[in-house]
Amino acid sequence: MSKKNADIERWDIEDPTFWEQEGKRVATRNLWISIPSLLLGFAVWLMWGMITTQMQNLGFPFSVGELFTLTALAGLSGATLRIPASFMIRIAGGRNTIFLTTALLMIPAVGTGLALMNPQTPLWVFQALALLSGIGGGNFAASMSNISSFFPKKQQGYALGMNAGLGNFGVTTMQILIPLVMTVGIFGAIAGGPMELQSASGTLIGRINAGTDTWIQNAAFIWLVFLIPLAFAGWFGMNNLRAITPNPGTPAQAFGKILGLYAVGAVTSVIGMLALVWLNMWIALPLTIVLTVVLLRLIPGDIKPNIQKQFEIFSNQHTWSMTVLYIATFGSFIGFSAALPLSINVIFGGMMEMGANGTMTRVDNPAGPSALTWAWMGPFVGALIRPVGGWISDRMGGAIVTQIISVIMVVASAAVGYVMMLAYNSTDPNSYFAIFLILFIVLFAASGIGNGSTFRSIGVIFNAQQKGPVLGWTSAVAAYGAFIAPRVMGEQIQAGTPELAMYGFSIFYALCLIVNWWFYLRKSAYVKNP
Repeated sequence: MSKKNADIERWDIEDPTFWEQEGKRVATRNLWISIPSLLLGFAVWLMWGMITTQMQNLGFPFSVGELFTLTALAGLSGATLRIPASFMIRIAGGRNTIFLTTALLMIPAVGTGLALMNPQTPLWVFQALALLSGIGGGNFAASMSNISSFFPKKQQGYALGMNAGLGNFGVTTMQILIPLVMTVGIFGAIAGGPMELQSASGTLIGRINAGTDTWIQNAAFIWLVFLIPLAFAGWFGMNNLRAITPNPGTPAQAFGKILGLYAVGAVTSVIGMLALVWLNMWIALPLTIVLTVVLLRLIPGDIKPNIQKQFEIFSNQHTWSMTVLYIATFGSFIGFSAALPLSINVIFGGMMEMGANGTMTRVDNPAGPSALTWAWMGPFVGALIRPVGGWISDRMGGAIVTQIISVIMVVASAAVGYVMMLAYNSTDPNSYFAIFLILFIVLFAASGIGNGSTFRSIGVIFNAQQKGPVLGWTSAVAAYGAFIAPRVMGEQIQAGTPELAMYGFSIFYALCLIVNWWFYLRKSAYVKNP
């Protein structure tokens, strides 16, 4: 280990002496490079929630449904790419994987910036870029699988909570930074000229009136400022653990494996997108997952036996129970993060007005709150509190914490649905905005704590060889929340019944209460309060 980024042969972190003398220092360095890399992954993946809101304000020639679909497609791709990313660390090594997957984020950042410079850019171009942005979502599975291998069991809640929790700040960072950088031409002539707002917008510090110049392309270009140095940090500061990855091959060979795995996810993401045109969403999504898993099993060469060995997780019942619970926590966090900005724009950007004949008509609300000013608050709270969820779970047990937050999510989801119904049908929707936002912040806080508690449980239930792939798999399936929430909420808002989406989520959280109790809290539970 003469170099900081050298491959590590011996890694015995459950030995207290090894951990204190050598392991802790190496693990901490890898963690603090992993966190900002993951943060940027979230930012690029979920930037479409803010970008589509501003596209609407600038009058891009797309319907509300098409704009919601762009956000949903990024969610679909990010979730699907997490499935192959779950297995990257065991095949290609941590340093190789984090470096390359961080560097790949430059492609959607540059492409989206160029596309946004022209309002006449075809929809299919934005759809392709939204799918490529899913690389950032996929990176989460690899990142969590990697970090779980660096820390002993007694610190799983802390390590995974810090990596995921601070990584989740990519959502908040994006929601605060994008509105600000769009207000000024920070990159000069090389990034193109401004466009004029057709509808009012906003930033963290206030409202921006229609007619103001806006550089929407900066919403994508800004990430290059951080991605370039982070890629170098990953390459020169992280390590491959040979105890976890016995044969990563040369860097070029490892990169080939990573690109091959992501290529499988990219193909099935496109197939999934096409399936959504012809099939019901609840059929198309499982089909996409199954197809991705089947194609991974068919990959030839030395990847195949490694993949098949890791597929042993699917014979463990806890893989499936923890997947359901993580859908409720992380799926909610990521789904609401993606859907909230445009939901605010649509629900509170209009209001009911009574005509002369007594009929109610929906018209624009000129004093409506700006999504770009308020939408960051929920994800901020959810990300900030996630490490706390891991810390509390290390002391109380993960299942108890999961049960408590699930009760809160049942109630808060039903309540926010009722408020959405009142606001959408009101002649004064602004009067409902404060309680709407507070209830969503409660949902984000509960989901953030639950993110920490469920990952703590996974770190305790599974052994060293299985916990990484399980972390990746559960996060992959849960990430489909970034597709489902915008799609379901968009459809119900367009139908004039936004409350039905939230009532449906409330029923699902109630089912998760039963699953968590049955597996982990009842008297004869399979694993008692992990």
